[in-house]
Amino acid sequence: MWKIGVDVGGTFTDLFGWNAASGERVTSKVLTTKHDRSEGVLNAISTANIALGDIHQLVHGTTTATNALIERSFPDAAMVTTSGFRDVLEIGRMHREYLYRPYQTKPKPIIRRRYRYTVSERMTAKGEAFRPLDEDEARETAGRIKDAGIRSIAVCFINSYVNPDHERRMKEILLETIPDAFVVCSGDIPVFREHGRFTTTAIRAALMPAMRDYFDRLETRLRESSFQGSLQILKSSGGLMSASVARDHPEELIESGPAGGVAYAAYLADASGFKDILHTDVGGTSFDASMVVNGRGLVTRNYELEWDVPIVTPMLDIHSVGAGGGSIAWVDNGGSLRVGPQSAGSEPGPACYGRGGTQPTITDANLLLGRLEPDLGDKFELDVAAAEKAVAGIAEQVGISTIEAAEGIVKIGCETMAHAVKMVIAGRGRDPRDFVLASFGGAGPMHACFVAQALAIPKVVVPGYAGVASAFGATVMDLRHDLEAFSYASIDEVDPARLNRLYADLEEKGRALLKKDGVGEEDISFLRTAQMRYVGQTYEVEVPIPNGVLDADSIAGIATDFHKVHKVEYGVSSDEFGPALVSLGLAAIGKVGEIPVIEKSAAGAGEMNKGSRKVYFDGAWLDVPVLHGHGLSTEQEISGPAVIEYDHSCAVLPPGSTGQIDRADNLIITIAN
Repeated sequence: MWKIGVDVGGTFTDLFGWNAASGERVTSKVLTTKHDRSEGVLNAISTANIALGDIHQLVHGTTTATNALIERSFPDAAMVTTSGFRDVLEIGRMHREYLYRPYQTKPKPIIRRRYRYTVSERMTAKGEAFRPLDEDEARETAGRIKDAGIRSIAVCFINSYVNPDHERRMKEILLETIPDAFVVCSGDIPVFREHGRFTTTAIRAALMPAMRDYFDRLETRLRESSFQGSLQILKSSGGLMSASVARDHPEELIESGPAGGVAYAAYLADASGFKDILHTDVGGTSFDASMVVNGRGLVTRNYELEWDVPIVTPMLDIHSVGAGGGSIAWVDNGGSLRVGPQSAGSEPGPACYGRGGTQPTITDANLLLGRLEPDLGDKFELDVAAAEKAVAGIAEQVGISTIEAAEGIVKIGCETMAHAVKMVIAGRGRDPRDFVLASFGGAGPMHACFVAQALAIPKVVVPGYAGVASAFGATVMDLRHDLEAFSYASIDEVDPARLNRLYADLEEKGRALLKKDGVGEEDISFLRTAQMRYVGQTYEVEVPIPNGVLDADSIAGIATDFHKVHKVEYGVSSDEFGPALVSLGLAAIGKVGEIPVIEKSAAGAGEMNKGSRKVYFDGAWLDVPVLHGHGLSTEQEISGPAVIEYDHSCAVLPPGSTGQIDRADNLIITIAN
C-alpha cells in the first residue's frame, strides 16, 4: 500500500509516493488547477500512475487557506465583541510598518466594520464577571446577524482567556437564532493579548466555510474514485491532523505547504549529519526560508500574515517573499530593474510556458542563460523565442542587452531570496555561517549557490527529491495536536503542583485527541514548552520544559534554561530581572507508520552524462557539462561550472564550487566564497 504526500502550491502541485512493502518511490508534478485545487490533487495522483484504492494514507499540504486570506476571497463573517472593543482588529498594536512613510495604509480587516457588533458584558483579568452578559442585547444582535445573511461568526470578549463563560453563552444564543451558523469563540485560543486572539479567531471564522467546502469536495472526489485510506492535512506547526480537525481549525493551515519542506529539512538533519540547516524553498510563486536547529524546526507564536495581522497559534517560523520562478521582472519609475513580488503563477505562467504569458519572469531569464533545459525534463517544450521577446522588452527599457537583462533578473531575484534568509537569521540571533543551506523546490537548486555566496554560507545541500520537497516532507511527519493553557506567575511564585496539574490536563486532552485519531498508547509522546519573559517585558520566548513531575529543582532549571534561550534569541540575558511564566504549551505527537529510507549505492543509478551546453556566468558563455543527478556515484566529485538535472529540479554549480553525492542521495556543494 502507498503512502502519498501531495503539496498544492501557487504554480505546481507536487507528489511524492512511497510503498513500504516494495520500497518503490514515485513522483509527479502537474500545474495547479486554481479554479478547483482538488482537481490538481487527483491529476498528480493520476500522473504518478497510482490507483487510489492502493493508497492507505494521503497527506495533503495546501495553500488554499493562505490564498483565501491574502485575496480576502471568503464570504463575509461577523464578529461579536465586548462594548468598546469593536475596532480592535483595525487599531491593532499601534505600530507603524514604515516609520517615515506618511501615506502607508493597513491591510484590509478580516471582518468589515459594518459586521462587527458589540454587546454589554465584562470579565475581569481574574476571570470574575464584573458586568453580566446582557442576554436581551445578545439576542437582538443575533437577529441582526441573521438578517444580514451571515453564517460565520467570531465571538471575541475581553479577558475570555481566563473565563470563557460569557462567550459560550453568546454562542448558545447565536446557534438558537441561526442553527446553521459557524460560531467560534476566542476563549478556545487561551492567549491574553486581545488583538492577536481576536484576529486569530476572526481568521478561523472567516475561513471555516471555504475550507470545509474544499475538504468536502476533495473527500468526495477521492471516495468516488475508490479511495478508502486516511486523509491527513499538514499543520503549520509541523505535524499532521485529520481532515475533520482541519475543517474546524483552518488558521492552522496558513503555512501548511511550506511545513512539509521544514519536515524534509529535519529529515535531512538525520540523514546528512548536518544538525543546523537553513531550509529554503523556491516554488513558482514564492520563496520560503526557515531554520532547523539541532534537527528541529523552530516554532513561533508571533507569525504575521500581513503587517499587524497576527496569528497566535503555534507555527513554524517561516518567512515568505514573492521571489519564485514565476516572479515578474519590471522597471520602476526611476528606471531600475525590479523583480516580484507579482507572479505569473500557473495561469498564464512565464512567457516560455506558451500559455499566454507575455511578461518576463525568473524562469524565462534562466532559460535564456542556459541554466534551464528547453524541454523542462520532458514535461513540455519551453518557448525560447517567447522568453527572449519578453526579456528583450525589459532590456530595452533599461538600456542593456537581452542577456544582460536576463542575468540581472536572476541576480536581483537571488538577492531578494538572500534578504529573506537574513530576516530569518537576524530575527533569531543566529550566524548564517554556522548553517548549511538546504535547497528545495523546482527552481531552488538553480539559485542556491548564489544565495549561499551572498550570505557566506559554506555548504549547500540539494536532496534528490528537492523538486517535490514539501510532498516528500509530508510523508515523514507525525500527527500533532498543539494545546495551550494560560498561567502567569513570576518564577519565584510558581507553584510546581499547579504546573503539574496543568500539564497533566493538557496531556490528558492530547492523549484523547490522538487516540481518536487511532494512535496507540505506545506511539504517543509529548513535547512541553512554556512562553516566558523577564518581569516587565512585553514579549516572550519559548523555553523547553522537562517531562515528568516538576519540583523546586525543576523550576530552578527552567529559569536557567530561560536565560540561555533569551541569550541565544536576543544576544543578552539578565541576572537582575527575574523570569516569569506566561503560558504553557504542549505538543501531543503520535507516530504515524514508517518513513522512507533513501540509500545511495556507490555505483550510482545509471548513466550520469547528458552532454553539455552553453551557460552564461558573470558576463561570459561557458561550455558546461550537464549531468543526471540520480546517475552520479558517491565517489565522484563534480567541479563547477556544472548543471545537475533531476526529474523535477535542476542544480547549478557556479565556477569554483564543488559537489559530491552522499549515501542518502544528497548533493553536497562546497561554495567558493
